[in-house]
Amino acid sequence: MTLFIDSLWRAAAYCLHLRVILYSLLPLALMVAIAFGAGWFFWEPAMDAVSALLGSWHLVHAAHDWLASVGLAGLKSVLPPLLVLLLATPVIVVLSLLAVATMMTPAMVRLVASRRFATLEARHGGSFFYSVVGGFGATLLALLAIVVSMPFWLIPPLVLLLPPLIWGWLTYRVMSYDVLADHASRDERREVIRRHRPFLFAIGVITGYLGAAPSLVWASGWVFVAAAPVLIPVAIWIYTLVFAFSALWFSHYGLSALQALRLEQAAALVPASAPLVTEPGDQATLPPLLPPL
Repeated sequence: MTLFIDSLWRAAAYCLHLRVILYSLLPLALMVAIAFGAGWFFWEPAMDAVSALLGSWHLVHAAHDWLASVGLAGLKSVLPPLLVLLLATPVIVVLSLLAVATMMTPAMVRLVASRRFATLEARHGGSFFYSVVGGFGATLLALLAIVVSMPFWLIPPLVLLLPPLIWGWLTYRVMSYDVLADHASRDERREVIRRHRPFLFAIGVITGYLGAAPSLVWASGWVFVAAAPVLIPVAIWIYTLVFAFSALWFSHYGLSALQALRLEQAAALVPASAPLVTEPGDQATLPPLLPPL
C-alpha cells in the first residue's frame, strides 16, 4: 500500500511537468484529426442510419408524441446526434488509450526512469511487436465486453461499475506490459505482475473511473449539440491527460517494484556467494551489500 500511495502522488506531481503537458498534445492532435476526419466522412451516413433505425421503432414514436404534448418537440432532432456521440465515445476512449500507449507511454517511462531510476539496468524483456499484438488483442476483448455489457448499462448501479472495470482491465493489461518492457526481463516482468496484480488492477480501475470525467463534457454536448466541434476536442484532451496520468502511475509503481525485486534478489545471493567472515573473538560480519540501484 505504501508503494501504491507513493506512486500515486508522484504521478500526480509529474502531470504538472511541462514535458508531460507537451506530450499530451501529440495524441490530442492525432485524435482530433481522427475524430474530425471520421465526422467529415461518416457523420451524415451515421445520422441517417440512426434516424432510420429510430423511425422504425414504435416506442420511439410514442416518446416523440409525448415530448410534443409537453412542448418539447424540438428534442426529437437532438436524439440522433446524441446516440451517434454516445456510440462514438467507447471508440474514442480505446483509440486514446492506444495512442497514449504508442506515443506517450515510452516517453513517460523514460522521463520517470531518467529522474528516479537512472541506475536501473534495462534488460529489454519485451518487444514492440508483442506490445502492439497484445494491446490489440486486449482491445478487441474490451470492445467485445463493452458491446455485450451495454444492455446492463440500463441498470443504474451497473452503469457505474461495468465500464470502469472494463477500461481498468484494459489499462492494466496494456500499461503493465509497456512500462516494464524495456527495463525488466521476461521473468522479472512476470514476477512483478504476479506479485502486484491486485494493485496494478486497482490503478487501472481508478484511472478507469477518472476516465468518466469527460462524461460531463459529453453531457453538455447532449444539450448543446452545436458546440460538439469544441466539446469533442476538450473531451479527447481530458481522456489523454487521464491516460497520461495512468502511464505515469504505472511507471512509478512498476519501476519501483522492479527495483525492489532486484534488491531482494541481490540480497538473497549475498550469503551464497560470500560467506560470513569471522575471526577469533570477533562477531560475525557480513560483507558489504551491493550498491543501491
